[in-house]
Amino acid sequence: MPGLSCGIVGLPNVGKSTLFNALTAGKAEASNYPFCTIDPNVGIVPVYDPRLQILSALSKSKKLVYADMEFVDIAGLVAGAAQGEGLGNKFLANIRETDAIVHVVRCFESEDITHVSGAVDPIRDIEVINIELGLADLQMVENVLQKIEKQLKTKKELGQVFTLLQRVQTHLNQNLPVRTLALTEEEKELLKPYPFLTAKKVLYAANVSDADLPHMENAHVQKVREYAEKEGNRVIPICAKLEAEIGQLAREERGSFLAEMGLSESGLQRLIRACFSMLGLITYLTTGEIETRAWTIPQGMSAPEAAGKIHTDLQKGFIRAEVVGYNDFVSCKGRVGAREAGKARSEGAKYIVNDGDVILFFTNS
Repeated sequence: MPGLSCGIVGLPNVGKSTLFNALTAGKAEASNYPFCTIDPNVGIVPVYDPRLQILSALSKSKKLVYADMEFVDIAGLVAGAAQGEGLGNKFLANIRETDAIVHVVRCFESEDITHVSGAVDPIRDIEVINIELGLADLQMVENVLQKIEKQLKTKKELGQVFTLLQRVQTHLNQNLPVRTLALTEEEKELLKPYPFLTAKKVLYAANVSDADLPHMENAHVQKVREYAEKEGNRVIPICAKLEAEIGQLAREERGSFLAEMGLSESGLQRLIRACFSMLGLITYLTTGEIETRAWTIPQGMSAPEAAGKIHTDLQKGFIRAEVVGYNDFVSCKGRVGAREAGKARSEGAKYIVNDGDVILFFTNS
């Protein structure tokens, strides 16, 4: 299963499909990782991490396994999607299962690419999509409330959920996303079975033209940034056209191509890193002769819980973790060198894993 799942939304002709195609060209990122198409609109993409190659060389690993992300391309999202316009309902159902939303917004002018509304206006575009997501949530909460109301006579314990969902309904009726509703931790738990679209965190991908390289700033991007700040969301300017071109290149050619454009890294890497950050995710690493692998976990996870990501038996039988920071592991040329230099730490069950920790778990199983 992918470590992270993002739904890509946006109006037609904003560069959404170009971005999705560029992302899924990520199949070239790791030769041992076959690009996987679950259905025509879902792609699982390995998240390229240069640390793995360095660790693999030190450990003489037989294979590399990158962390991965699942991208769901929500095609056909137009005004009226919540009522089934375009292919709205089908694709809105797909996005309910994702962890976050990447909202592609057109921030470029082009006589060659018509805009669905006749003119480029990123804030109007954002609001069209937000209204559709809100209407879909409203439809869902109304259906759920009807079902629970019928069950209340025999299941009094549903009263608390019913009252909470009525609050959600009122909030949505004010054109406000669920993520802005003040909720206690207990209330958040009660809402977990109901995957509201507007409860998800949003990352705006401001799609600019190659004329805006390398700074990727223009008046449209600035408007999106101001809008996102009010919501508490982030903006990543990206040139989908450029990303598609990068995706066609061999990995060893990409660095020099980016440098020619005045860029240090691809927009997709910035976007993926921003998704990880937005969802509070980090990566820890394991390495040995068999494989070098990246594992995606939430920030704040303990060593036994992190071990459980590899196998539940490792969590149950956890004794201790030997932890070496990535930089120490590299400078000491491996785990043996790190032990000799006193850089390998023995950590117990209360240890909170950090990004880049290279871990060896010891268990009683």
